[in-house]
Amino acid sequence: MADPLQEPRASLVTRPVECGSVSAMQTAPSRPVAREVLRAQLEQAALRALQREYAALNYGLFRDRLRPPVLALSNSLGTLGRWVAGDRRLEFSRDLLATQPWPAVVEVLKHEMAHQYVHEHLGIRDETSHGPRFREVCSKRGIDSRAAGIPDIPDQPNAQTRGSRDARGRRTLERVSKLLALAQSPNEHEAHAAMQAARQLMLKQNLEAVKSHEELPYGVRHIGRPTGRVSQAERILAAILSDHFFVEVIWIPVWRVLEAKRGSVLEVCGTEPNLELAVYVHGFLTHTAQRLWLRHRTIDGAPQRDRLAYLAGVMRGFKDKLEQQSAASKNTDLVWLGDQELTRFLRRRHPHMRWERRSSRAAAEAYGHGKRAGKGIVLQRAVRADSSASGGGLLPKPR
Repeated sequence: MADPLQEPRASLVTRPVECGSVSAMQTAPSRPVAREVLRAQLEQAALRALQREYAALNYGLFRDRLRPPVLALSNSLGTLGRWVAGDRRLEFSRDLLATQPWPAVVEVLKHEMAHQYVHEHLGIRDETSHGPRFREVCSKRGIDSRAAGIPDIPDQPNAQTRGSRDARGRRTLERVSKLLALAQSPNEHEAHAAMQAARQLMLKQNLEAVKSHEELPYGVRHIGRPTGRVSQAERILAAILSDHFFVEVIWIPVWRVLEAKRGSVLEVCGTEPNLELAVYVHGFLTHTAQRLWLRHRTIDGAPQRDRLAYLAGVMRGFKDKLEQQSAASKNTDLVWLGDQELTRFLRRRHPHMRWERRSSRAAAEAYGHGKRAGKGIVLQRAVRADSSASGGGLLPKPR
C-alpha cells in the first residue's frame, strides 16, 4: 500500500473478479431507464443503511470521535473500499454490495473507519496505511487489519502458534467426524454413546485450550440467510450452539441490499474447529427438523400452520437432551465454565450488546410432537453437503 505521506488515502484491495448480473437488478433490455431508476433506488437505500451502520459503529467502537464523511459507491472490481483523506470520503464497491452478504460489507466499513480514525483522530502521518498503529486500533476493536481480501477473522496469533493449533484442531475434528459416523449405528444405545463421546472429546480439547492460557485464534462466521423475523426455532438453535458447542452467538441487524429491507443474521464467534462444528450442527439440525416436520405432516396430516411450532418443539427437545447429558457429565472432572477471552472478543466486536427475553405462543400440541421428536435426534455425520441451510460443509471425512 502507498505511504499516506505520498498519497492521502487508504484502501482495502481484493483481486479483480468477473461478476454476473444481479437478478434483483435485472429488467428487460428495452427499458434501460426503468433499470437505472431501480438501481439508483437500491443504491440510495444501501447508502442510507451504510450511514446508519457508520453512526452505530462510530458510537460503539470509536466513542463518537469520528466526524461523518461522505459515503459513495464506485465501480471498482479490485478495491472493496477505501478512505480518501483529501476528500473526506469513504468509497465502497458496487460489486461488494451486490455480491457479498451485509456482514462482509460492515467489516469493510469498520476497516475503512479504522483508517479514518488513525488519520484524523490520531493524526498519524509517519506510518504506512496498514502500519503498527492501524493494526493496534483494529486489534482493540476486533477488526480485520489485513490489506487485501474479504474481511474474515481478526488479527491472529503468530504463524507458528497458529499453525500448531490449526493442526491439533484438524486432528480433533477428524476424530469427532469418525465418532459421528459411528453415531449412524442402528443400535440406539451405540448411536447415543458415539454422539456423547464426540461432545466429550470437544469438551476436553476446549478445556485444555483454556487452561493452557495460550493466545487463541478466534474467528467469526455468519450462519444462515438474513431474515426479516427470527423464529422461535432459530433462537433455540442459536442457544444450543452457545450453550453446548463452545461458541458465542449474537443476532446482528443487517441490510438486505437487493430487497432494500432490514433483517437479522446469526453471528458466531469462536476458534476455527468450534466454528466449523457449529456450522455443521446448525445445518444438521435445520435439515433434520425440516425432515421430521415433513414426515409428521405426511403421516399425521398436520396442517401447515403448525410448522413453526413443531420446529420449535424439535429444537427444544434436542436442547433438553443435551442439557441432560451435560448434567450427567458434571459428575466427572470435565465441566465447562466458559471461555472468558472469547467473551471479551465478542464484547470488543459488539461493545453495546443487549439481552432480550422473548416469549412466543406456540400451538401446544404441535410443539409437544416436535419436542418428542427432537429428543430422539442423534447428531451424526449423515447429512449431504447441500442439505445444510447455512451453506456449511460437513466435518472432514475420516482418513
